[in-house]
Amino acid sequence: MEGLLEGKESKKRQWMYPLVRKGRFYKWRSWLSYFYLIFFFSGPFLRIGGQPLLLLDFMNLHFVLLGQVFWPQDIFLFALASLVFLVCIVVFTIAFGRIFCGWICPQTIFMEMVFRKIEIMIEGDANKRKKLDAGPWTKEKITKKTLKHALFILVSFLIANTFLAYIIGSENLIRIIIEPITLHWVGFASIWVFTLVFYLVYSQVRELVCTLICPYGRLQSVLIDQHTLVVAYDDVRGEPRGKLSKLADPFNLKGDCVDCSLCVAVCPTGIDIRKGTQIECINCTACIDACDQVMDKIGKPRNLIGYFSENMIRLKEKPTFTGRMMAYTAVITVLVGVLSCFIFSRSDMDMTVMRSAGMLYQQQPGGYISNIYNAEIINKTDKNKLVTIVADDPSIKIKYIQSPAVIIRGGTEKTVFFVMLPASHIHSAKTKIRLQLVADKRVIQTVSTNFIGPIND
Repeated sequence: MEGLLEGKESKKRQWMYPLVRKGRFYKWRSWLSYFYLIFFFSGPFLRIGGQPLLLLDFMNLHFVLLGQVFWPQDIFLFALASLVFLVCIVVFTIAFGRIFCGWICPQTIFMEMVFRKIEIMIEGDANKRKKLDAGPWTKEKITKKTLKHALFILVSFLIANTFLAYIIGSENLIRIIIEPITLHWVGFASIWVFTLVFYLVYSQVRELVCTLICPYGRLQSVLIDQHTLVVAYDDVRGEPRGKLSKLADPFNLKGDCVDCSLCVAVCPTGIDIRKGTQIECINCTACIDACDQVMDKIGKPRNLIGYFSENMIRLKEKPTFTGRMMAYTAVITVLVGVLSCFIFSRSDMDMTVMRSAGMLYQQQPGGYISNIYNAEIINKTDKNKLVTIVADDPSIKIKYIQSPAVIIRGGTEKTVFFVMLPASHIHSAKTKIRLQLVADKRVIQTVSTNFIGPIND
């Protein structure tokens, strides 16, 4: 139930009714959110080279990123990518604090730019919403609450379908929608479970995701230092604060802050930015827009609240690229380079060939010497592949003991075969030979291995 009792001493949750002030940062965030929402809802249907833009199929361990297909065999790439991601989070937080939360995080974008706007459209501004929640259940209140929560459920349903499409693929989602429910009980149930989760998050949990549940806020408090740019209040300029007065202040005893508390009223997490950097601050810049509007009205310079580091406020320093940030950036550059090299050099299929241990060569009819080899072939594509193994030297023959047959997508197949080399071509105890993996009438990979045989003088 909304409209929970307020009060500093109350142990009950204090419901947030943030005002909206449409300043320059709010407009930039709005445009960014529009781009994000278009990208989010269209993402499952976009294709690169016939592959989805993003697919995270955990059930089948099938992953696609920017058209590149990954399988469990690429686990080292996931480990390296995770390491790069974590280091990027660290260096970004050191430089800019929790700006990701206020500008890019899906929780903030959906809450402030979708669900909050629906709420304002139906129930009015912060004061009207607060009054409506505190009032009795009249016909008007029932109508507005019903309409609001119906739209919340509808939007949550759309988000749930899109979210599921990123997990099972857009084709499977469409089948769940158009085919009978009896054929897709699990998928149908998943859609409504996700719908319920998103609805509860955006109608009930809300800012608690940012202030209590998300671990990133705790991480921020460990990583930021006196050089980190965060949304901050310039207390050197603003203090001592005091109400705006018509009387002149010839001795400049008051700071620029007029103690209007508008920065608190617009904060979606309910903090007072004038008390310093706090875990709950998501750097959404709502307080900057509100304060700038007040400064414009009273003829004072903007940026009483702005993007500052502690040293910029205390020591009047300009933003600097610290040694720690340089070190993290260097590490990121190296890791991204290595990761890119692995991704762009990986082949669609991978073959490992090993000569059978402990086996001597065999003499074959027709003047051939043979060795037994074991091969493991991995299909990293999303299609079944019929493969063969051939030698790049036409005089070398391959005779299968266990044929590789068709390798399913993301699957692995083992094969055992003889490599038969004319005895006249053997001039040392070990002869280098090259074996080729062929699929779709093209050579996918070439592997070098040793061939053991008698020495011919």
